[in-house]
Amino acid sequence: MEHHDPSENEIQLKAIAALTALRGGVGADYVSELLGEVIPTSFLVPDTGDPAEVGSAVLDQLSAPLSALINGFVLAFEQLADAYDRTEPEAPTDVVLQALALALAREQD
Repeated sequence: MEHHDPSENEIQLKAIAALTALRGGVGADYVSELLGEVIPTSFLVPDTGDPAEVGSAVLDQLSAPLSALINGFVLAFEQLADAYDRTEPEAPTDVVLQALALALAREQD
């Protein structure tokens, strides 16, 4: 069976699918499995004994799918924030985010 590396678009779609599943009440295990599909299961590493080179090669191969995943979450957030701000002008997204940041900061103390 041939291995298929998902494209940036496919990974972004998985991020949106994960958010949709969470909002639909699907279990966190399913969402974790869905998001785990974007992480490579094997890596090409240089034929060297240098752990730094091996680590760098693995990190390079992880960065593209993780970046695409983050981009998918950001894209979904921007669309939802725009829609929310049009319907809830009294509590715009930036105010909601500031309140969340304050609540998280309080939890650290």
